[in-house]
Amino acid sequence: MIMYRILFLETHPMWIYGLPKGFEKLGHKVKICATDQNAARTIRRFKPNLIIAMGWTPSNSTPEKQRLIAQLVRASNVPLIYWSTEDPGYTDVFSLPLIRRTRPAFVFSIHRPTVHRFKKLAIPAAHLDFGSDPDTHCKSKRVKKYRATAALVANGYSKLYQEKPGHYRFKSVRRLINPFLAEGLEINIYGRDWNKMKKLFNRNIPAKHIHGYLPYKEAVKVYNSVDFVIGPQNAEDRLTQRTYEILASGGLLITDDTPEVRRWFRPGKDLLVSSSERETRQLIVKYLRSPQKRKQIKYNAVKAAAQHSYKKRAAYILRTLTRKGII
Repeated sequence: MIMYRILFLETHPMWIYGLPKGFEKLGHKVKICATDQNAARTIRRFKPNLIIAMGWTPSNSTPEKQRLIAQLVRASNVPLIYWSTEDPGYTDVFSLPLIRRTRPAFVFSIHRPTVHRFKKLAIPAAHLDFGSDPDTHCKSKRVKKYRATAALVANGYSKLYQEKPGHYRFKSVRRLINPFLAEGLEINIYGRDWNKMKKLFNRNIPAKHIHGYLPYKEAVKVYNSVDFVIGPQNAEDRLTQRTYEILASGGLLITDDTPEVRRWFRPGKDLLVSSSERETRQLIVKYLRSPQKRKQIKYNAVKAAAQHSYKKRAAYILRTLTRKGII
């Protein structure tokens, strides 16, 4: 197998413990690099065969950063690959402007319909979903300070709520969280802006249970310290990044009953799914009484997530780029 040198223009923990780890596990040399004036020197020294940018992060969030990426790629004469993870909600305001400025050789998107849209615009593209890294997201001991019946690790997105209160995400949050509140169960919420989202809930959540931003690698400890991990979805036709990470960590995920969830995972075997507050409440009552069933689902979750490891995602990327003649 050909061994590649792959440079990631990214330093955020949310990203560097994912796809880069997949390439490393395949035996390729990987380097992480900030998008700054030192990047040119890093590229000259590392001599990458491939440069990858991803998501919407401080490394690529401004037109200036995007123009710098384009400059670095032109000077290196190395193919740029962009993983577009904000589709379809921000395709027009972010993904397409970035693509037009940086001119990647190939684009992967988490959203299948957006792939078709890119192709119609003559942008070479393919689907690539999120995944997990088994060294980063894995079973661990319960941590006392994180113990509770349930936990949600996600941002509140208060600005989006003001603009689109009927967005699927907020319907998801209601159907998954309100039943825990109705049962009077302890639930901890981690992430930004939840103190601005009180209208979402049918009961008051004590301030001591609403926590702020949680460092990325701390989330695994939360997943392993509660009976249920709440995982809202953003839409019916794609899965969130945390879906895979919670399962790989051995958390008992309770999420929405969507076609995309059922495409890859087995409800009642790998995770729990709900389509209403009533159904969520029934699941809570049933599985709180059955610790052995919870244990079995958590075990199955890890095995199911292994089929979506970033090692497998990285291998797929290389197969796709080889087939397209990019590498």
